[in-house]
Amino acid sequence: MSQPQTALISGASSGIGEALAKEFAQAGTDLVLVARTEPKLRQLADQLAGDHGVNVWVEPLDLARRSAAGSLFSRLGEQGIDIDILVNNAGVLEHGPFVGMGSANLQRMIDLNISGLTGLLERFLPAMLERGYGKVLNVASIAAFQPVPSLATYAATKAYVLSLTESLSEELRGSGVTITALCPGVTDTNMVSTAQQKSGGLKVPGFLIGNVDAVARQGYQACMKGEVICVPGTLNQAATLTSSSAPKWLTRRFSGLLGRWTSGD
Repeated sequence: MSQPQTALISGASSGIGEALAKEFAQAGTDLVLVARTEPKLRQLADQLAGDHGVNVWVEPLDLARRSAAGSLFSRLGEQGIDIDILVNNAGVLEHGPFVGMGSANLQRMIDLNISGLTGLLERFLPAMLERGYGKVLNVASIAAFQPVPSLATYAATKAYVLSLTESLSEELRGSGVTITALCPGVTDTNMVSTAQQKSGGLKVPGFLIGNVDAVARQGYQACMKGEVICVPGTLNQAATLTSSSAPKWLTRRFSGLLGRWTSGD
């Protein structure tokens, strides 16, 4: 496309979302940054606009709210901002046994990781299809490929994201719109460190923790190429291949042992 493209990035205030914003800005892409924390978004917007000369709009919003996607779509429409690339990165993780997690924590994971993502797709995909061009990057997780005791609901929400992405990749075939699922392993982000602090028992060896900038770079490249699934890191790729080929009972048993070890049980 001859004119600058615009990418909407949810959960852009930190972690993978912030790193993805930097990748797109470096490529000359205008940005709409969405997250709950406005000061962090403003600071990032000023930095990216100054460093790369791109236009950056800030939209403070809690995408877990039912009306959030519609409200965001309307506000951008009023400003005449068309979204060429949708990056669904916003998400939340809670670690611990399902029983005792609490209904509020469980519901927030579902509302943000599933409903918020689906709402943005429902709002922004039709315009992409009408124009005959667009890209979507959904941030899932390697947890999407197997059950993960102590991360049961989180893993289930990411399995939804992966399944939805794969289904839509076929529905969108030949339309000019592509969709990609980025499935990182444990990554050095505030979300992971917060989960570790809150649970008091989440243990992950250092060599398994991915670099956030490297993850974002691979996700950006996969999105621009129109790849359907991107799993950063050799160990993560091996883990997903093993889980897909092993018997279900064996995968569940191994995941249970690993879950108890990471929880310190």
